[in-house]
Amino acid sequence: MKKRTFLKTLTMGGLGMAAAPANLLGNPNHPDTATTEAISETPLRAYNSPYTGEYLNRIAFPIGGLGAGMFCLEGTGAISHLSVRNKPEIYNEPALFAALCIKDQPNGAKVLEGPVPSWKYFGPHGSGNGEAGATFGLPRFANATFTATFPFAAIDLHDADIPLQVGITGWSPFIPTDQDNSSLPVGALEYTFTNKGSSTADAIFSFNTKNFLALDDDQNSIGPIKNGFVLRQGANSFAVFCDGDKGDAIIDHCWFRGGWWDPFTMAWNTVKEGRTRNTAPVEKGAPGASLFVPFHLTPGAVKTIRVYTCWYVPDSKLHIGESLPASDTYKPWYSARFANIETLSNYWRENYNDLHYKTTLFKDAFYASTLPPEVMEAVAANFTILKSPTTLRQTDGRFWGWEGCGDDEGCCEGSCTHVWNYAQAMSHLFPALERTMRNTEYGEDQNTQGHQRFRANLPISLVKHDFRAAADGQLGGMMKVYRDWRISGDDAWLKGLYPRVKQSMDYCIETWDPRAKGVVEEPHHNTYDIEFWGPDGMCTSFYLGALKAFIEMTAWLHQPTATYRSLYEKGRQYLETKLYDGEYFFQEIEYKNLNAPDPAKAQSFGGDYSPEAIALLQKEGPKYQYGKGCLADGILGAWIGKMCGLEDFIDAQKITSHLLAIHKYNLRKDLSEHANPQRPAYALGREGGLLLCTWPKGGRLSLPFVYSDEVWTGIEYQVASHLMAMGKVSQGLEIVQLCRKRYDGRIRNPFNEYECGHWYARAMSSYGLLQGLTGLRYDAVDKTLHIASNTGDFTCFLSTATGFGTVTLHQGKATVNATFGSIPVEKIKIA
Repeated sequence: MKKRTFLKTLTMGGLGMAAAPANLLGNPNHPDTATTEAISETPLRAYNSPYTGEYLNRIAFPIGGLGAGMFCLEGTGAISHLSVRNKPEIYNEPALFAALCIKDQPNGAKVLEGPVPSWKYFGPHGSGNGEAGATFGLPRFANATFTATFPFAAIDLHDADIPLQVGITGWSPFIPTDQDNSSLPVGALEYTFTNKGSSTADAIFSFNTKNFLALDDDQNSIGPIKNGFVLRQGANSFAVFCDGDKGDAIIDHCWFRGGWWDPFTMAWNTVKEGRTRNTAPVEKGAPGASLFVPFHLTPGAVKTIRVYTCWYVPDSKLHIGESLPASDTYKPWYSARFANIETLSNYWRENYNDLHYKTTLFKDAFYASTLPPEVMEAVAANFTILKSPTTLRQTDGRFWGWEGCGDDEGCCEGSCTHVWNYAQAMSHLFPALERTMRNTEYGEDQNTQGHQRFRANLPISLVKHDFRAAADGQLGGMMKVYRDWRISGDDAWLKGLYPRVKQSMDYCIETWDPRAKGVVEEPHHNTYDIEFWGPDGMCTSFYLGALKAFIEMTAWLHQPTATYRSLYEKGRQYLETKLYDGEYFFQEIEYKNLNAPDPAKAQSFGGDYSPEAIALLQKEGPKYQYGKGCLADGILGAWIGKMCGLEDFIDAQKITSHLLAIHKYNLRKDLSEHANPQRPAYALGREGGLLLCTWPKGGRLSLPFVYSDEVWTGIEYQVASHLMAMGKVSQGLEIVQLCRKRYDGRIRNPFNEYECGHWYARAMSSYGLLQGLTGLRYDAVDKTLHIASNTGDFTCFLSTATGFGTVTLHQGKATVNATFGSIPVEKIKIA
């Protein structure tokens, strides 16, 4: 195999970032260039580099805690997507702004933000009425530059009227292995001012906000806190305060009270006139509050003002499932850890420096990697999912996730197993938290027959078993048990879970392989929200992976494995001969020689079979199959197995051939002529992307599975990672490049890859790109570090159950640098 040499890291904006290969930028024949230039004539932005100009348009970078809510720092410095009520509020952009006034300076009062993106002028909800009450009409800086080094976001603001250099850094704690400190409902904004002029600047910084928690009741108020204020609505609160001793900040606890836009107008008048306002709290009815910090800055001097935010919303209306009374609703983890906003804010203030230090250790270790910039960008961008409202954590600490976020509520509940299968990040970053998902799947979600409901209740409780199990979700779970055991090294955990895993395995065999062929052939529900009828490459690869994982765990526990080994061998033979056309794996549609009833009576989604559909059934078979198609997920179980530490359990040459077929047939560099009657906005027009399925050899069904014409980033990344792992690095990188070009900030938010909702969990398959390129995997059971590099020499981030750091491979020798905790390596295996 020819090894690829990557460019060394360049320093951009003072941050170590890998520059994009020069031959990929500005090359009109390269697919990235052709696709992007069709959208705009703007010079291409290099991967993993700062954002400027129109690339700032859609940036919204999540700041908050895992399962704790968030707000977003936009590319301009604005605050939006404020979602702290245990649900997403994607279009919640309250009148909240930081500002600077330099006294005796013409045009010296400005909001600390760059220009308002033009898409906000007209189009969003409320714009038909002029965006009443928004901050858009206030003076602001002329230019902004945004740089992301997750979980930090840095903004540089420039304006000819302002003689100061202004920087904003937004962040919240993110410390792999420390799940609790990474779950705090907090965020920080550090505003840094540097006097580059020749005279002293007499200035006032302010942070101003209406009470965005307020409802139409009499429970709204704004109260005091050291060097700040607390917005309140009933039991809910949001604190804003700054560092320093008490009295360093001047607080206006109550904006001017009046009608129309009086409060906002008077608050701005105070800012622009270079004044402060010191008002005591009132009992109720305060429309907003401001925090002022006056300062003098001599030439060359630097001043940083640290603004702390934290929120406390201890209850919700979230209740999913019928086994608990409706009054039993979700309460966030932090509400059990902290008694109120005061104890939370004290913890945040007192531990800020330590949390910042440990979070910086993670950031520095991650960005020390020498992998391609498009890979680093893709992996880091999807870490933000863990800070989004997609994730929840109940009071006992257990994790629960939506598939993604709707605009105003979660989308598709229950830590859905067939979606979270793809997500690889949390199992490495927060392994103990990931294992709580297995505990739920094999606990409350599984009955004594082994049937798993693939969507968990909230609060987590016993589920009703009144729907089909998901074959890919339940089979994938067994591979994830194996993975989580090897990552944690927790033998006792495996032993305790094993009886339930065996129940699950036996249920899968009885339900989907009753004739013991080693393939999944009875109708099997899956991630496309339909059932496949007859054996197929996708779900049979899951079956083989589950059997392989189960055999490994069973053998380690000294239990008999012969029955399962026999099924595995028969299934592998069947898959590699009867479900492989010489180039790729496919589906053998079958519905007449099964135990299942007529498909017209067994459909789960898509409505009843109409007379037309019955005629189609007799001609083509059941609706929503893929048959002879080239499915991007067609060998998905093999990728998940590889991510879980299982050696190839399907012929490697056939896997590689299938992956190359996906790249050849499904990757489109221009989708202009692609017809997608399903959900086209994920990728369309002159954009490029990887289609879920194509039929290059004919045989496209009249009604193939319902998402077949779409493009999902989570599948793009798993295919790319798998290609890389099989030595096809350039093909994998091309997929990643086209994907990230769609998310470059102009049309879509680079930090919100969506599918069925914002911040969609499947996109965390991107973490698998690290393993795909390097083969890097730590096994805590035998304390072995595995390396199988497809990139030549490298440095790469590694997170384990006991610590994180970097691994460097140089001239065949590996070195491990644990920057946090420990990584107890006793043996290194380099393939």
